[in-house]
Amino acid sequence: MKRIQTLGIITLFILGLVAAGNTASVNTPDVRRYVYTGDGRLDLVSAKNGRIFNGRYRTGKGIYHEKALKAIDGLFGADPDSDGFTVSLRLIEFIDFLEDRFHPGARITIASGWRSPQYNTDLRNKGKLAATASLHQYGMAADIKIAGTSSKHIWNTVKELGFGGTGYYQGELVHVDVGPARSWDEKTSGVGTDISAHNKLIGLVTDYDFYLPGETLALRFIRMTSFPIGVMPEFVLEGVPKDGPSKEIVRFKPSFASAAPGDCPQFSHMDPMAGIRWQLPRGIVPGRYTIRASFCQRLWDEMPVEIFSPEFGVVPNAPKQN
Repeated sequence: MKRIQTLGIITLFILGLVAAGNTASVNTPDVRRYVYTGDGRLDLVSAKNGRIFNGRYRTGKGIYHEKALKAIDGLFGADPDSDGFTVSLRLIEFIDFLEDRFHPGARITIASGWRSPQYNTDLRNKGKLAATASLHQYGMAADIKIAGTSSKHIWNTVKELGFGGTGYYQGELVHVDVGPARSWDEKTSGVGTDISAHNKLIGLVTDYDFYLPGETLALRFIRMTSFPIGVMPEFVLEGVPKDGPSKEIVRFKPSFASAAPGDCPQFSHMDPMAGIRWQLPRGIVPGRYTIRASFCQRLWDEMPVEIFSPEFGVVPNAPKQN
């Protein structure tokens, strides 16, 4: 049994090194996808399952290796064959950004990556600092250690960036996530309070930070804590000017991975609230945008009536080469 496990680790190590080939076609646009990115190479090890990834997961600015990403999903404890339970590319890039900034090429230990909702609940029942709305459940958070860098230093740096969340509990690990900007320690985590009860913190996120006109973007709801949730089937794309309020551009009905009938579709768990897709208009003007979603038949007064995604950019198409 031990020999089989060792062979599995070696296989993943080799997979990371060769990155299993580039799965993108010659027509795939090589566009930078995130504000915070690294060099496209990581050296990861899981403290839970012993899996290793060492190599490239991206080439160019935004061409990703599918098999390498699946290996990273497995290392994080996520299901590499599930659309809803994969590790956020934004998180992978952010961890790469931190590693390049502090100690390029350093090994990063993933102490806790993706968590199922049941596992997260079990941790909380055992008195662990596991939030009800934990972003670990969405593949958007990890508790890490970067070799050669103190976790407190990472914590302070992420706070200064004003991007994502970070928690530090006076140990060798630090929590990082790609949710809203916030920070906490063991005294201010809010775990055990009603901070996220009744979907107070429910959010909506896009898969990328930058898109080309006409590309399909993926959306998902996050930080849900109470069900059922009624979602208005019509969303709104709004432009965000440099000065002044956002402006409605177009109303649209995105496609849900699991369709729900009626004028106020009701969702009873997290899975169908992921994998929501919509194609941006081909004639959309480059600039900053956000997407607004509204809720219906709300069962809790604390739950917001509507929410906005973080801002994302639409960038111009590159000119064709003659």
